[in-house]
Amino acid sequence: MAITTKSNLDQLVSSAQNGDRNAFSELVRIHSLGVRNVVYRVCGNRQMAEDAAQEAFIRAWTKLSSYSPKVSFKSWLYRIAVNAALDMLRKEKRILPNALEDLKLRDINPTPEAMLASTERADLIAKALSSLSDASRTVLILREYEELSYNEIAETLEIPMGTVMSRLSYARKLLKEKLAVALFASAEDKNG
Repeated sequence: MAITTKSNLDQLVSSAQNGDRNAFSELVRIHSLGVRNVVYRVCGNRQMAEDAAQEAFIRAWTKLSSYSPKVSFKSWLYRIAVNAALDMLRKEKRILPNALEDLKLRDINPTPEAMLASTERADLIAKALSSLSDASRTVLILREYEELSYNEIAETLEIPMGTVMSRLSYARKLLKEKLAVALFASAEDKNG
């Protein structure tokens, strides 16, 4: 497998903009996992995420001529993916937090008790995350799960850097509060 550099990506984008479907297929291969992860975290439903990812790549192909290298291709593509996911959520008018196995909270060789605790913790996080507004959830996903920089998030969402920082701060605060309430309620239920 060849190492993908910025100049390789730029060449692939340029070729794809000139109608080279193989170049675009290579861009899809390179970015498909990241796009699927982003839309999955936004949607919270595997099937909806697959549909949104496919829609994102279709939109990217049809809008490829509008891409400008002033913004990274990844940011441009993630913006399309986030919008496709949000459109899918609006269309479905629901959020289904089924992302437990992808929250990376499990031990390598967990005991059954540890698996149960991890699943319960992941469930609480997924529910709290899905209860955030689209704007809060999206910025948090892009930063914490996709590890985008503040600048990349600003480019992806087409918002100022200050807005990214304030939304991220607000989202973290709100998530922390929701988790505290959920953990307290869970402890109360167990202690009965």
